[in-house]
Amino acid sequence: MNIRTRVAMALAGVLLGASAARAQDDIPGSRDHPLVSRMPGFAISAYAVDEFGAFDPTVIGGKAAHWEGRKFTIAYDAKEGATRVSPLQIVRNYEAAIRKVGGTLLGGDERRVTGEIRKDGAITGVYVEVFNEGRNYELTIVESEAMRQEVTADAAAMGKDLAATGRTVIYGIHFETGSAVIKADSDATLAQMALLLKNTPSLKAYIVGHTDNVGTLDANLKLSAARADSLVKALVARGIADARLRAFGAGPFCPVASNRDEQGRAQNRRVELVEQ
Repeated sequence: MNIRTRVAMALAGVLLGASAARAQDDIPGSRDHPLVSRMPGFAISAYAVDEFGAFDPTVIGGKAAHWEGRKFTIAYDAKEGATRVSPLQIVRNYEAAIRKVGGTLLGGDERRVTGEIRKDGAITGVYVEVFNEGRNYELTIVESEAMRQEVTADAAAMGKDLAATGRTVIYGIHFETGSAVIKADSDATLAQMALLLKNTPSLKAYIVGHTDNVGTLDANLKLSAARADSLVKALVARGIADARLRAFGAGPFCPVASNRDEQGRAQNRRVELVEQ
């Protein structure tokens, strides 16, 4: 039985005058999600984690959303004797929690709220829906990394892009925040870039770093140039001749998406390999 069915049955029981006892303790194996805590006086009555699942939250007054990734579904029931809270109290508490961790509210009403936290291309979706005048509520959190494109960043695909347009956009290179230090999880993409260059020995390339528009122009230009230079050094360390590569930092001058939201900014923080 899924959680929504369980909640619906619980609601039916209340409407029929049933007086089932409320849970006093969390069910075995359950826990709060580390992103947000629960309302005081509530216990976990149902808990499920899907390593990969999809979810379409109800967005009241906003654009529709679709999340895919690691999905947590946690149902909470008020403990017997606990101080009663209204649906709006629960909603407002979760709105504040979403904002506190840097998230954005997508929409909501007096018993539902939808929010997203976007960082470094990753999206964490948070959806809360309250039932039975505040006696139960359900929290759904989806941890998605939809912007990460390492899977498609292979030498063959890069080669096709170069043949068609003279450039290829690479999203599988990750840097420490505000730094030119390449993260270890970039190794697979670095290997594919090196393979492309080794398989096409006549290819000479510009390695171009791009940033979003957060911060000053001078700082972004310097950062993008430093990141491009770090990438050139990493490719040279993998056996590519230094004479074949040239680093350049374009800063925020060539966006591929709007910088007005985190999803667009994540797309703009990228590296390109451009044929000389």
